[in-house]
Amino acid sequence: MDDERNHNTSPSSFPYLSKQLARSTLEGSADVPVVDLSVSDEELLVHELTKASQEWGVFQVVNQGIPTELMQQLQVVGKQFFDLPEAEKEAMAKGEDFEGYRRNYLEGIEAWDEHLFHRLSPPSIVNYEYWPKNPPQYREVNEEYTRHMKKLTEKILGWLSDGLGLPSVALLQSLGGETAEYLIRINYYPPSPKPELALGGAAHTDIGAITLLIPNEVPGLQVFKDEQWLGVNYINSALVVFIGDQLMRISNGRYKNVLHRPTLDKERLRISWPFFAAPRDDMSVGPLPELTGDENPPKFQTIVYKDYLKETMKNWALDKLYSL
Repeated sequence: MDDERNHNTSPSSFPYLSKQLARSTLEGSADVPVVDLSVSDEELLVHELTKASQEWGVFQVVNQGIPTELMQQLQVVGKQFFDLPEAEKEAMAKGEDFEGYRRNYLEGIEAWDEHLFHRLSPPSIVNYEYWPKNPPQYREVNEEYTRHMKKLTEKILGWLSDGLGLPSVALLQSLGGETAEYLIRINYYPPSPKPELALGGAAHTDIGAITLLIPNEVPGLQVFKDEQWLGVNYINSALVVFIGDQLMRISNGRYKNVLHRPTLDKERLRISWPFFAAPRDDMSVGPLPELTGDENPPKFQTIVYKDYLKETMKNWALDKLYSL
């Protein structure tokens, strides 16, 4: 079996990659594929999503059915939380788990952020202790957003399943179906007087299966492709979709994850809202049998997701590069 580090998926390889790439210069803007989900030609839609997932590991979706007003409300209540006094935010500080509020300074590279992270679904894993009570609309807005985003995520996974020649439910089922886990993180990146010398976070790929992100209008999201960092253009009301480690593993490498990083702006505040879909903790994740065979052996080991998560976070923490 191939060494997973050759496929940029080994947890132990991430800190090395982050160190090597952390101070690479930006070469230009990325023509990240943009897919209109309202098109009537579903065969064309599947082709575009599949091609983007194979060649880029990232794409933007427009006309995706998420109400624009709801996306705006999500951004309003998120920013209102970070505008609170520090003591009120610190009351929701992280404990032993990754949920909650934290201010980060990442040693070894000049990078910092504030963030709030908590689980959204299924109900059995939700801990409202980490959901802000101020602003009072926060819970209502986030629960409504979750309902819409779960449906959208399931649609995208269905189309990507079709692109692999599998039943439409295949990828969702490989994450646990109705028990698949959904989480949100609000990233708050304050202005930096020397943004060229700082990052909002270390270069990384997403640990879970797929991420759908709302950025604000301030540019700063970068992806690594063709040996260079490229800035992702902002499109109003678009969502940026990242293929994560687990979707690459499940597809036996046919879909690729993507190395990406946030940067800071000199004068303006950057905020982003990534929505993560991940396998249930006790799910064994590896290449689907339908995608392997004598001529196409498994490229990745099958491993219980919570063990993969634990090992990855341990290596990140040891290198002091990135904190979830």
